[in-house]
Amino acid sequence: MKIVLYLMIGTVTYIQASVWSPDTGKGSYRNPILHADYSDPDVVAVGDDFYMTASSFNCIPGLPILHSTDLVNWKLVNHALKKQEPLDFFNIPQHGKGVWAPCIRYHQGEFYIYWGDPDFGIYLTKTTDPMADWSEPMLVKAGKGLIDPTPLWDDDGKVYLAYAYAGSRSGINSVVVVAEMNSEGTRVLSGPVLVFDGNDGVNHTIEGPKFYKRNGYYYILAPAGGVEYGWQLALRSRSVYGPYEARKVMHQGETSINGPHQGGWVETVFGESWFVHFQHKDAYGRIIHLNPMTWVNDWPVIGVDADGDGCGEPVAEFRKPQVNRNSEPVAPSESDEFDSRTQGLEWQWHANYHEFFGFPTESGYMRILAHRLSSGCINYWEVPNLYLRKFPAEEFGATTRIRFTAKEEGDRGGIIVMGWDYSHLSLVKKGDRLVLEQAICMDAEQGNPERTIEVATLKFDEVYKVGSYNYLKDIYLRVEVAKGGSCRFSYSEDGVKYIAVGEKFKARQGKWIGAKVGLFAVQPAGKNMRGWIDADWFRITALQK
Repeated sequence: MKIVLYLMIGTVTYIQASVWSPDTGKGSYRNPILHADYSDPDVVAVGDDFYMTASSFNCIPGLPILHSTDLVNWKLVNHALKKQEPLDFFNIPQHGKGVWAPCIRYHQGEFYIYWGDPDFGIYLTKTTDPMADWSEPMLVKAGKGLIDPTPLWDDDGKVYLAYAYAGSRSGINSVVVVAEMNSEGTRVLSGPVLVFDGNDGVNHTIEGPKFYKRNGYYYILAPAGGVEYGWQLALRSRSVYGPYEARKVMHQGETSINGPHQGGWVETVFGESWFVHFQHKDAYGRIIHLNPMTWVNDWPVIGVDADGDGCGEPVAEFRKPQVNRNSEPVAPSESDEFDSRTQGLEWQWHANYHEFFGFPTESGYMRILAHRLSSGCINYWEVPNLYLRKFPAEEFGATTRIRFTAKEEGDRGGIIVMGWDYSHLSLVKKGDRLVLEQAICMDAEQGNPERTIEVATLKFDEVYKVGSYNYLKDIYLRVEVAKGGSCRFSYSEDGVKYIAVGEKFKARQGKWIGAKVGLFAVQPAGKNMRGWIDADWFRITALQK
């Protein structure tokens, strides 16, 4: 760290510290284990190590790889997907498209991740080392509306793939099918066989199947009932193609944990079963929970089943899993000093990376080049090089020190909270004036314009000519996020005294993703030379009132 941040602003103290930790330090954990948007998680155990992946949709790099040794403390260690195919399609923002509900498996020394792209089909990437590069995406089955794949290597050497359908593309939903693959798991050989129909008036919106085999039974664990208020089903059969019996094995019950479903079962070396899943939490996205899982008469029960009816309820706090190696408590998201030639793992772009987006450096800053907006652009839904990270906790502060360099009229850069609704605090060159503005946009996907508020007029620190004039300003920008996603911006010219400005803004999730916070630079259409911002650091801090 360059400096440790201890700043007083009104009645709120900002301390460089972990903003969320699930580990109580007393042999137990609290949910969520990740208060961050790792949607549709799946997990695999390899010896004493656990690996998790999650949906990444249009955000790149995609397919996050998280590692843990105790299922409670997780660290982001890699991404399996550097760019999305087809490149021409994903080189521009494709909100809500891309990677849906991946499944991670380990088979004969290799890690496999399958995922559905609802517009193109089912893909696979694999590796022998999850910390290293993963293979280029392989199209296992082409087709529109195919989602949520999960493989099963059977005892007789056959390989199967269970998957579901996106009604938005196929006109079909609430069904699960199974098809046979080749022995390498790289190509679907047979047509699909319907194994469960959720169009029964009871189990609507069944999706996200995860395929397993245990004690001679085939199991498909799948959520139903919808993201916000659904439940977890277990399907069981003696035959891979059914018929399958269905049982509800986890629901919200009397708890405050809504929609507890869509995840994966994992077994430790001590034979304990655990279930990792998500909870929908509005602006924060789909945050991750860990629940105990027991087996009763060859049926799984997830959570705690106090009334003994075979359907559990999610836990708020529970003993930690029995493991050989406990992880040290880790923060789900760390601050970035931008001292590396490689991009920090917590950062993602809104489209496939292009060199015109910006560059990391070893000189202590990250450069974000101004994106040229299209003619007539009225909001940032189209901007691919928003440099963003997930909300890491329910409450936190995000502070950055940037050097703004304007070269053209209308060049702009600053800090942004992005979602369907978004707001930013940014510097903009207006003639010889340097203006600090807050902008607010509601329902950006619908093409609504920003509303801007001038909050201060500042002076450039330096103006010099290198071919064209460069207009420079060093500034500190901050957003503090309170419970419920309430955001308030502030700025400082000396890094000590911060001034709260503009209006409070309520963060809103994006298209299938939680709200994000980060950096941006843009310029109007028709300009010749790109301006930029150089971010010295970006720090996530705990709020202590």
